[in-house]
Parts: sequence; C-alpha cells; structure tokens
Amino acid sequence: MLWPLSTRHKRLFRLTSARWQRRAIFLLGGIAVGAAAVALAQLADLAQHAFVLLLAKSRYAVLAVTPLGFMLSAYLTIRLFPNAQGSGIPQAIAARHLTDQAARESLVSIRIAIGKMILTLFGLLCGGSVGREGPTVQVGASIMFALGRVSPRRQPGLILAGAAAGVAAAFNTPLAGIVFGIEEMSRAFETRTSSLIIAAVIAAGLTSLALSGNYAYFGSSAMSLARGADWLAVPLCGVVGGLAGGLFSRVVIAMARGFKNPLGRAIKGHPLWFAFACGLAVAICGLMSGDTIYGTGYVQVREALDHGTPLPRDFGVLKLLATTFAAISGIPGGIFSPSLAVGAGIGSNIAALFHDAPLGAIMLLGMVSYFAGVVQAPITAFVIVTEMTDNHGMVVPLMAAALIAHFVSRMICEEGIYHALAKGFVERGDASA
Repeated sequence: MLWPLSTRHKRLFRLTSARWQRRAIFLLGGIAVGAAAVALAQLADLAQHAFVLLLAKSRYAVLAVTPLGFMLSAYLTIRLFPNAQGSGIPQAIAARHLTDQAARESLVSIRIAIGKMILTLFGLLCGGSVGREGPTVQVGASIMFALGRVSPRRQPGLILAGAAAGVAAAFNTPLAGIVFGIEEMSRAFETRTSSLIIAAVIAAGLTSLALSGNYAYFGSSAMSLARGADWLAVPLCGVVGGLAGGLFSRVVIAMARGFKNPLGRAIKGHPLWFAFACGLAVAICGLMSGDTIYGTGYVQVREALDHGTPLPRDFGVLKLLATTFAAISGIPGGIFSPSLAVGAGIGSNIAALFHDAPLGAIMLLGMVSYFAGVVQAPITAFVIVTEMTDNHGMVVPLMAAALIAHFVSRMICEEGIYHALAKGFVERGDASA
C-alpha cells in the first residue's frame, strides 16, 4: 500500500526536481553551445578560404566586393536581425541587466543567434576584419536563454554561462571562459551559480574537444624573456598597447553613441552608405597591406609565431584601421581575434628594438597589451593568451603587461568597450519595456 506524501516530502521533491532540471539545462546548453562554436569556427575557415580564392583571381575585386558586402550585411542586420550588429558581447551583457523578457529576447534569442552566425560568416566572406569569438558569445547566450525560458529567475546566470561557454569553446580555453564570465560579463563572482557555470563550460569544452580535438589556438610556444634587458619590452608593450587599445575603444564607443553635428546626422540617416564607405576603407587597407589584413588575422599571427618571422611593419597599423572601420560599420562581427592580430603586429614592431630577444615572446606581450587596452579586462587578457599559446613561462610578464595596458587605456577611455556599448542596449531595452 502506497502512503501519500507529506507536505514536507512534496516540497523536498519539488526542490530536488527543480535543482536537477536546472543542472540539466546548464549541461545540455553547454553541449549545444560547444557544437555551435565548432560549427561557426569551421564555417568561418571555409568563408575565409573562399575569400582567398577570390583574391587569387583578382585582388582588386575587393574594391567592389567588400563595400557592397558591407552594405548588404548592414541592410540585412537592420531589416531582419536588429541587435545582431557588432561583436555581440555588449548585447549579452545588457541582457543580463534587463528584467523585461521581451527586451531580453530582442538581444538574445535563437533568431538573433541564427542571424549572427550567417552575417558573421558573410562578413568574413567579404573580407571584413572581424572575428567569430564575440559572435559565439552572443550565440551561446541566446542558446542558454532559449533553453532557460522555463526558469526566468535563473536567466541572468544562464546568459552568463552561455557567454562563458562560448569563449571556452571558440578558443579551446576553458579557464579563460570562466575568467571572462567572472571579470567581463558579470564583474563579480556569483557563488550560487558558479558551479553551474563551470559545468556549462566543461560541457562546451568537451563537446569542442570531441568535434575538433585538443589544440592550442596559436600553437605551442616555449619562448620567454631570457635576459634582463628583454624585460624592458614589458612596460613598452604595455604603454603602446594600452594607448592603441584605448584609442580604438574610444572611437568605436563615440561612433556608437553618435555625434550631434551634420556628419553624425548624415551617418545615422544613411547607415547603408556609411557601411559601404567603411567597406571601401577596409578594401583600401587590404590592398595597402598586400592582402594580409582581411579576416580574423589568425593565419598571419600563427605563421609568425610558428616560424619566428616578423609581421610586415605596416600590419599592426593597417589591421587596426581595418578593424576600426569594420567595428563602426554596423555589420555583425567580433573584435577578439582581430585585436589579438593587431597586438601581434605591435609586438612585432617593438621586437625590432630588441635584437636578441625572442620575437614570439614580444609578440605575445603586444597581443595581451592591446587586447587588455581594448576590453580593460587584464586577467582575461593574460589568461586567454597564455592558454591560446600553451606558454606558461610567460605568465608573469604577460600579467605585468596587461596591468600596465589596462592602466594606460583607462586614461584615454574611462570604460571598457563592451560595458560602454552595453549601456546603450540597456537604455533602449528599458525605454521599450
């Protein structure tokens, strides 16, 4: 004979069931984010390869393909996928702060995720200096948001977990994913959801490993600063990277907020023609660079690190300009990988001042310095570069360079680019609620 459950047992059963349901959502979401990250990575490689084939036929075709591609991408973003523009990380940050469900869904949803993936690939196909990692964050947050609709109170934690899992799977850097979630997405350590976020990151990481295998994003590097004089490169890279990163952030933030002058009104009134002009500027930068600054910049940096050969002298500057034009154009695309490429170019130029120092080590300093200057998240910067290169011997100099760059960047731009841009989405979401 079955005895009826007491009220206490019923409550305990409901709590236990809810707890396991929540864990299942985080784990299944992590697996889905990992699969989406791998798919986007592989398709991004195909898109860039297709663009290289176009360059092989006619390198001047970019004067038409890139600006028209930017214009079409901006049109599709405005008409079909609003709030899919740019990196996607500001949207994920904003979605965590909003409480209105409709406002959240306008920033992170399956529709947005699909549009983000398609248009990021299209941007790479057109030669845009954009990355796929930022978009993976918005895609991850969107997947988690969709899975967690049954539990609205947990959605900020789910969005955070999706973003962290996206970074972990995109770069195969699980530790960086967790640090990114704490330092950049939430700016706090959330005890109640920390274990579930780690579970989501593990699930995404294991999915990525199962589909792509274990790898270091930029390969394994054992280079380090051997001599005392080589350590002078640390503050130098920190200052230069912080200045450049802060300047980049300030320009992008100012353009996103708009200008109250005739030029600002013209840009706001004609976004498609502005995207066309930005695409044309990217094409010109590409031609001036000898076709090296298109896409993520991954191939150029990986080859330079693998072979110990310096990047072209104008690579860093032209990549910075191309990434700036792509970032302000309004097309979907991230700044993660392009920022690391810009930093590598800066490090390569600084390495010319240190003749006997290992080139790769100073390039890593440039990468972490510029990236920390842009996002103003120094811990994420040195952790992600360390994991991406599997070089733990450079941890201390990378930490020092990141902290210097962060301090210098703050003197130019008061707030990191992602949180500054997120404020605009929060204000619009609150106004529409």
